[in-house]
Amino acid sequence: MFDSLSSKFAGAFGALRARGKISEKDIELTTLEIRQALLEADVALEVVESFTAQVQSKSLELLSTLQAGTNQAQAIFDVVNQELTQILGGGARRIRFAKKPPTVIMLAGLQGAGKTTLAAKLAKFYKDQGETPILVASDLQRPNAVNQLQVVGQSVGVPVFAPEPGNGVGNPVTVARDAIAFATSKLHSMVIVDTAGRLGVDQELMNEAIAIRDAVTPDEILFVVDSMIGQDAVRTAQAFQDGVGFDGVVLTKLDGDARGGAALSIAALTGRPIMFASTGEKISDFDIFYPERMASRILGMGDVATLAEQAKKAFDGDSAKKLEDKFLSGEDFTLDDFLEQLEAMSKMGSMGKLLGMLPGAGAMKKQIENFDESEITRTKSIVQSMTPKERRDLKVLNGSRRARIALGAGRKVSDVNALVDKFTAAQKMMKQMRNGGSMPGMPAGMPGLPPAPSKTAPPAKKKSKSGNPAKRALENGTIS
Repeated sequence: MFDSLSSKFAGAFGALRARGKISEKDIELTTLEIRQALLEADVALEVVESFTAQVQSKSLELLSTLQAGTNQAQAIFDVVNQELTQILGGGARRIRFAKKPPTVIMLAGLQGAGKTTLAAKLAKFYKDQGETPILVASDLQRPNAVNQLQVVGQSVGVPVFAPEPGNGVGNPVTVARDAIAFATSKLHSMVIVDTAGRLGVDQELMNEAIAIRDAVTPDEILFVVDSMIGQDAVRTAQAFQDGVGFDGVVLTKLDGDARGGAALSIAALTGRPIMFASTGEKISDFDIFYPERMASRILGMGDVATLAEQAKKAFDGDSAKKLEDKFLSGEDFTLDDFLEQLEAMSKMGSMGKLLGMLPGAGAMKKQIENFDESEITRTKSIVQSMTPKERRDLKVLNGSRRARIALGAGRKVSDVNALVDKFTAAQKMMKQMRNGGSMPGMPAGMPGLPPAPSKTAPPAKKKSKSGNPAKRALENGTIS
């Protein structure tokens, strides 16, 4: 979503770094470039003016205090990073849990924002943390809304309270009120109430949301907004804030290709934090919103913290320890180990998204876009078509075995050959690293790798001296 904005920020700071010593005029020009980039990203004018004024003021103040030899461009970059984090909300905010369960969370927003799917994602998120949530079908207006909630609830293993069929039948306020009593009696620790939306803000929508709010007295009201609708997202949020009130924002469809202005405007203009973000269609594409991490991604520094968290969830601790022990003991990395790592990577989600979290991903945009996600599936199919013996010892893979593997995986023999060749090269590289060498293209003695064994240089060949006394004196430097 922020690719275009990131590219423009990179261009602005690239030009600033190229200048060396920075003047007030340089800061003014950079600020103008940032202002133009934000406006093109559909960020609200009020937010743009406030942001650029803060950046220019603090940068000029900083410039007057920087000592000689300081990296001025980096210092100004840090100012922009701090201010960007602030307009995104400053810091992550967690759900406030009720002192006496259940904690009641009410979802509000327009139709099409993704509330129902978001309800299931939120329930799964807290279920994984040990909570016992229940979903409440209080959207009785949208066709099949109740049925949809039941389907997504079942997919994440969370019960759904749905006494009414919906499709215009039933009282949503009564359903919400009865759900609290039911959840209390069944000892559910969390209640997530899915409410109706409309195609636009109207008084009927507001009245229904207010009535449900008053009936269940939620601990948190979350406004769910489609981040792809630009300035309309901010106007809708302000209307809900004035009519119903809410405690936090949830951004959906952050994986879209819109300009991203809603994400950069909504927290600043409503004074309410962005608490969660939905970044895809999968139930797992959901997490707490970290303003500092989003600012880092926009500025091209990646999001290594989120990447590390996802890897920690996906890679089993025992498996990682076993692999580390194998490496240290000198055992070969086998295709069984490789398959285990591929399975874990699949759990982390789209490789395109993962690569996009790496620092400097903006420079690899084309390669990331062209990455073939199905390549991992094809690779797994080849490995899974091998026998345990073949995975452990590639030397047994003769022509007939390779033909059988290709047939079983639905691939060509050349695909099997390519995988075997790449894997054999990887095994050799790991042995080289273990024995103190360096990875190809990397200098020996890189941090985290043992130094390469030193080789004694052969003694320099002794030069013969001239028999001419004058010439010998010149060679020895005694004549200038």
